[in-house]
Amino acid sequence: MPFFDKLNPTLNTLPVYQPGRPIEEVAREIGLDPGEIIKVASNENPLGPSPLAVEAMTAAVGQSHLYPDGNAFYLKNKLVAKLGVEPANLILGNGSNEIIEFVSHALLGPGDEIVVSQYCFAIYPLIAMMMGAKVNAVPAVEYGHDLPAMPGAITPATRIVWVANPNNPTGTLAKPDDVRALVDQVPDDVLLVMDEAYYEFLDEPVDLLPLVRSGDKPNLLLMRTFSKIHGLAGLRIGYGVGHPDFVAALEKVRQPFNTNAVAQAGAMAALDDDAHLKNTRRTNAEGLRFFESLCAGEGIEFVPSHANFVMVRVGDGQAVFEALQRQGVITRPMGGYGLPEWIRLSIGTTAENQRAAEALKAALA
Repeated sequence: MPFFDKLNPTLNTLPVYQPGRPIEEVAREIGLDPGEIIKVASNENPLGPSPLAVEAMTAAVGQSHLYPDGNAFYLKNKLVAKLGVEPANLILGNGSNEIIEFVSHALLGPGDEIVVSQYCFAIYPLIAMMMGAKVNAVPAVEYGHDLPAMPGAITPATRIVWVANPNNPTGTLAKPDDVRALVDQVPDDVLLVMDEAYYEFLDEPVDLLPLVRSGDKPNLLLMRTFSKIHGLAGLRIGYGVGHPDFVAALEKVRQPFNTNAVAQAGAMAALDDDAHLKNTRRTNAEGLRFFESLCAGEGIEFVPSHANFVMVRVGDGQAVFEALQRQGVITRPMGGYGLPEWIRLSIGTTAENQRAAEALKAALA
């Protein structure tokens, strides 16, 4: 049909991002009650949202007939107090995923390039390809970033370097000295985005905020999210922290009312609940130790993780994913990331971890 001939030609070869499957969808497909299924696929917080956030969100629902604050004044000021930055340093997104879109729309077009790691978050290259840009992927080292090699992949056409630290989907953590060296070596006319979605799970993270506060690195943008440790994945809210001039440019790309009032209320309350973060970190650390012990005992290869998931080598990843799903355990196959022999398991509650472990042993038997 003539209309379809007018579609953006990049869509012809652009793959569709496949997220972790919802419990309800799997229940319909395999005929199980949703209550019999566990999901350890999407790096969600098994403890759920903060009780303070639930209370705040419940109150906010009553005002759902009103448009939200498009500039998120109160949430931004809560982040200002938490991070020691200025409101002009902050941009909010419908999840940090939307920040990726803002940046790509602002900087990329046909002929431009990005630099990523071989096993990077899939959305970085997907959006770049949608914009007609080229993706330069630096080969991984032990499933993680080879940060020292990244400056060598930068060309005159490079506009963005993307680094998730810890990395999704592999859970690897870059060496602090390598992170600092990369920040220094990326040219001033190239944007370096440090995706810190799992930052709060780290005991001693590399703190790059001083470079934002000082304005010394205007080509540095940090991304964080409320989806992971804060347990607000279903509300879609995240933020970027960068130089005011660049943030002002991104604001021209941001759509009005992109973060809803319930999400803003939940995020503000979540920032006040240190006890919930502490409980989540403890639950996660115990879960990581459990799965690493399981893998060591069963002779299953795994990648040591610094996030809230662990990637394990199972042979035929898709087949094992399907076998686990038939047992009511939703995981994430890694074939779409070029890792067909692997699956990723998110850390759950103690009971969920134990059930996932038994299902995995049965699937591999």
